[in-house]
Amino acid sequence: MSQEYILEMTDIVKEFPGVRALKGVQLKVRPGTVHTLMGENGAGKSTLMKCLIGIHPPTSGKIVYDGREVHFKSTLEAIKAGISMIHQELSPVPERSVAENLWLGRVPMKNPFMVDHKKMREDSIALFEKLGLDVDPDAKMKELSVAKMQMVEIAKAVSYDSRIVIMDEPTSALTDVEVEHLFRIIAELKEKNVAIIYISHKMDEIFRISDDISVFRDGEYVTTDLASNLDHDKLITLMVGREVTDMFPKVECPIGETVLKVEHLSAGRAVKDVSFELHKGEILGFAGLVGAGRTETVETLFGIRHKTGGRVWKDGKEIDIRSPEQAIAHKIALLTEDRRGNGIVGLLSIKENTALASLKRYGFPLNHKKMISDTEEYVEKLRTKTPSIDTPIQNLSGGNQQKVLVGRWLLTDPDILIVDEPTRGIDVGAKSEIHALLTQLAGEGKAIIMISSEMPEVMGMSDRIVIMHEGYTTGVIDRSDFSSELILKYATSETSDQAAAGKS
Repeated sequence: MSQEYILEMTDIVKEFPGVRALKGVQLKVRPGTVHTLMGENGAGKSTLMKCLIGIHPPTSGKIVYDGREVHFKSTLEAIKAGISMIHQELSPVPERSVAENLWLGRVPMKNPFMVDHKKMREDSIALFEKLGLDVDPDAKMKELSVAKMQMVEIAKAVSYDSRIVIMDEPTSALTDVEVEHLFRIIAELKEKNVAIIYISHKMDEIFRISDDISVFRDGEYVTTDLASNLDHDKLITLMVGREVTDMFPKVECPIGETVLKVEHLSAGRAVKDVSFELHKGEILGFAGLVGAGRTETVETLFGIRHKTGGRVWKDGKEIDIRSPEQAIAHKIALLTEDRRGNGIVGLLSIKENTALASLKRYGFPLNHKKMISDTEEYVEKLRTKTPSIDTPIQNLSGGNQQKVLVGRWLLTDPDILIVDEPTRGIDVGAKSEIHALLTQLAGEGKAIIMISSEMPEVMGMSDRIVIMHEGYTTGVIDRSDFSSELILKYATSETSDQAAAGKS
């Protein structure tokens, strides 16, 4: 007799010191389906999954898996029972090979004392061939792009032959081609009656692959429905409890004088010839495919990467920035793409993370009273959900971590704010708030550079868009001329159009 649900979670409560993260939520998952969990950051989606697999055992509630009640005390227990998870924040062992990462904790042995490296490599190659992935099993994990690391994590989860695979923001770092590849893998898993629990904020992909959708808000269960019964607007309203009518609240701001001028910037092989101008009150978008050199360009401007050529002027004066400290002194701020890798300091509090780029502001010894006041101001201004400013930032959802980092850089009072994928992996409500904030800052005269891989975002928010391809600027488009076709044409161009790229 077939059972209707492979998983039933009922009245799940999870309490952490000072906060009730889950307030009696439920989830029922059918085998052979994609069941998507939706909700703003902090809604409890990832926490619920961590309760399921034993990372955060629930305070109370009941979990029935495959017809029997379970209480997993560790992820290993969950994996052995047939439940695996791809986490939103990757945590590879960077100095070890892909194969070693793939079979971590279950390496094949020749004998009780010797690892069978040959078999491990062969098993890795067989798995990648089965999934159609082009990954070198001998490469060190640190040598891979974030997208390739994500594909290795996906392969690892599939390798357990699980009956339930949880995917938490699996496409956040993937190219369109890699996303299509993942969707083919998901379709094959469904054919084998595997249940996929899918967490994402990307509406288009959700409606493409979902069978069922459950919505959560502020740690509470809202509803579950067939994906076919919902649409974009209905889903957003369920998630946020209000209508988000304007995702891209772009308003026409007075564009002032040139704040930053970049000519023929280069940095090794990643940045070859980049030229553009940035004006006061402008949001200048940067678009391009993966490997275009957008992130590397702003890292060079911020002093993270060594500039090997070109010239940069700020406010008409030539500058040569060789470190982030110098960039901050020139009133330039950078919100990095990799929130976990080089953004947050997980064990430090929200207060400490907020103040990190402005420590000189607090003197020596540190003026903690002023730090508290400044942090509370930005927590309130950005509507960051946190029990306290002393809470470790790692305890917050991804969207709320991002808000803390935005607050960190606004506290430096920059003239130029560079934001690299500012809304990656965060929900529609938080996206709308960050978009509104960027528009407000532009209105106050800040000059903003925004890198985004989401075409609607970069087109919706920008006054002009700089397009890059393989380290070159290939075009600059004014807002009146925006079209996805034109952007893609420049993004795939083989030659740099410096005349277009350099014009203001």
